[in-house]
Amino acid sequence: MIAQLSRPQDATAAVRRALGACWTAVVNAGGAVVPMDCPLPPVTEAALRPAVGRITRGLSPENSRLLLATMDGALAGWLLLRREPHPLVAHCGVVNHVQTQVHFRGTGIGIALMRHAQRVGRDEMGLERLQLAVRSGLGLEEFYRKAGWTEVGRWPGALRVAPGDDRDEILMSLAL
Repeated sequence: MIAQLSRPQDATAAVRRALGACWTAVVNAGGAVVPMDCPLPPVTEAALRPAVGRITRGLSPENSRLLLATMDGALAGWLLLRREPHPLVAHCGVVNHVQTQVHFRGTGIGIALMRHAQRVGRDEMGLERLQLAVRSGLGLEEFYRKAGWTEVGRWPGALRVAPGDDRDEILMSLAL
């Protein structure tokens, strides 16, 4: 089941806790969703709390939606879909923080979230294109290619995961 939150008040304390717990588990399992103001792994839920707060406070029907996938009543994955604010690119949306709870991986949660994001972006937000960026070296680009996304560019060595471990940032796009 996939739910959509589009207003800050929709993100209850329980939802915010579940987002933080999922995010912590995903980052600590090697996921590439570390927010800018958070230390590199291992992370704690407390370290991610400000990022969760920023995301939930910024929700709005026109510009920012949080998609939550649940299985058996538990948060199984989530993503953020937002409209670019500048008028030159307001027809484009950005998908951020795509996460599947570690013990739900391989169950189709990620692809279900991505398909739902496409429908919401096109049918509800009036977007014409989606974009995202992924870290190389994790096989993520193959997941997105299978979901219909196209690689449109790379920033070579843009992400320093650790000393001596620089990764490309892969830019991907999907026409709606």
